[in-house]
Amino acid sequence: MKEQRRNKMQLKCLDLRVLNRDVIKYIAMFTMLLNHIANIFLTPGTISHMLLVDIGYFTAPVMCFFLVEGYRYTHSKKRYALRLFTFAVISEFPFCLAFSETFNGVRGISFCGFNMIFTLFLCFCILLVREYVMDVGMKMLLIAGLVIFSLFSDWALLAPVFTLLFAWAGQDREKIKRAFVIGTALFAFSRFMPGADGAETLASLGEALLAAGGVALAGIAIVCFYNGKRMERGRLFSKWFFYLFYPGHLLVLGMIRIWGLV
Repeated sequence: MKEQRRNKMQLKCLDLRVLNRDVIKYIAMFTMLLNHIANIFLTPGTISHMLLVDIGYFTAPVMCFFLVEGYRYTHSKKRYALRLFTFAVISEFPFCLAFSETFNGVRGISFCGFNMIFTLFLCFCILLVREYVMDVGMKMLLIAGLVIFSLFSDWALLAPVFTLLFAWAGQDREKIKRAFVIGTALFAFSRFMPGADGAETLASLGEALLAAGGVALAGIAIVCFYNGKRMERGRLFSKWFFYLFYPGHLLVLGMIRIWGLV
């Protein structure tokens, strides 16, 4: 009996699940900021650009995972969907302001696709179709249409695929682990572009694996460190901070880009 208690205490001490949902989301917001700074201001091909961009790939899988979890626990799917759509609309101008290309030295603004919150809205619609459309053929057709529509938005195809993987995994820890492994492999494959010779192909493979590191870290954070809880205090602040931070930081970065401060 004492031996069993001792073993349980040892297992408890070895439990690494010390991060709640909000802490992981705050980490994701920070890595997203690094990714956006790199994409907007740093020179592609440099080590600093590649490092910050790759770290930023931590964010999207985390957002998809908590979207699925939020869908499962929300008291009102209608309000959740409306909130996503509203902030997608709010975020579109800051998104285009930040990521529009510069032509002939002119830093203007143009449509450059739909933002990530819009992609999450599409992912939420996929979850709705998955739950409420009973006809299998119609369900597959609608999901395929939403996935194709994501081609016009940030994290096209990959975010819907991650969402479907997490929805399939449910709350099964082993399935969640497999979902991240599959998602990481698919992400690496999407970044891999064979070159004209072996050296270029090998370099592309190395870059793809490094890029997938951010996705893999997201999996480690969720599978190994997430305790399934929320913050005890400041829940309302955190909830709205995550929505407001996205358009807010893009607006600031976009204004810096337009005014040529960096």
